Amino acid sequence: MISFNVPPCVGKESQYVGEAIQNHKICGDGEFTKRCNQWLEKKTGTAKALLTTSCTHATELAALLADIKPGDEVIMPSYTFVSTANAFVLRGAVPVFVDIRPDTMNIDETLIEDAITERTRAIVPVHYAGVGCEMDVICDIAKRHNLMIIEDAAQGIMATYKGKALGTFGDYGCYSFHETKNYSMGEGGALLINKSEAVERAEILREKGTNRSQFYRGQIDKYTWMDYGSSYLPSDINAAYLWAQLEMADEVNEYRLEIWKQYHNAFKGLEESGYIQRPVVPRECEHNAHMYYIKAGNLEIRTNLIQYLKDHNVNAVFHYIPLHNAPAGKEYGRFHGEDRYTTKESERLLRLPMYYGLREEEQQFVIKTVYNFFNEKLY
Repeated sequence: MISFNVPPCVGKESQYVGEAIQNHKICGDGEFTKRCNQWLEKKTGTAKALLTTSCTHATELAALLADIKPGDEVIMPSYTFVSTANAFVLRGAVPVFVDIRPDTMNIDETLIEDAITERTRAIVPVHYAGVGCEMDVICDIAKRHNLMIIEDAAQGIMATYKGKALGTFGDYGCYSFHETKNYSMGEGGALLINKSEAVERAEILREKGTNRSQFYRGQIDKYTWMDYGSSYLPSDINAAYLWAQLEMADEVNEYRLEIWKQYHNAFKGLEESGYIQRPVVPRECEHNAHMYYIKAGNLEIRTNLIQYLKDHNVNAVFHYIPLHNAPAGKEYGRFHGEDRYTTKESERLLRLPMYYGLREEEQQFVIKTVYNFFNEKLY
């Protein structure tokens, strides 16, 4: 069976994990955590990057820093992972879902302004598949309405919009290093803090509400409880695993991009014949090949294609169930406007195997099997 995903492993992970253990520093903010933070800051140009235990926790931390309160409204797409909404629901806020664009599956920037009310506090764009949202428009809306921007860039590391790293346009950006992502620490994430004045409080909230980070830098002679907070620090063992991949980030990125291009070129014929649609990457976006998806004609065709691929030892999967259709989405949030594309497009989308290490012959087998399905007219 060709797996849908295999967690990345470039070769030095075991060595670095061993070093973390030998250094007797396996809790948070050890040497490998610092290296990863510094790499992220240099790569993205953000004021401060802090590794977290997950992208979920990075988003929750951003919600705390944004001082989201009960009754506040936060605008986001419904086509996203539950954590995008949960981070704000936990603060008592209401997710206000708006429709997506059918080309990129990102939030439709032209629908955001109409969803703004006197309770709106933030916009949460989700950069689906590592393809940037229309951030110029979103930033303009946020500025004119005095709203915060918290970017869900879980899939967006190494990707840019008009040359600028995803996650660095808003007040905060959130990355994921889950095992399904381009770079992994098993479970993990990072918070990008784009305004230097927010860094000190972010460190306090991340360290259980204490000024422990300042203590370890020698800025104070003892640390104490300063604010509310929680423990958002990952183990340095996890950071050591991630560091091996960040050292080879460009190589991993290029490998994935080649797979993406292989798929994209191969499926041009199926798209021209009207069987599928391929993903769209706008000219101003540089993506990171986080995933390769195709869109079948409808839900029935997609279901049959997934089963056909499985029967031929290829594991392909669909993605999110739109949040506004879920029980919790109906209870905690609301959809503003018409659902023209969110549900319809989500029911057509199918993700193909994509990971660092996927061999050429495996890629060709996936392509051939998809073609066989349509050539045999099994839909």
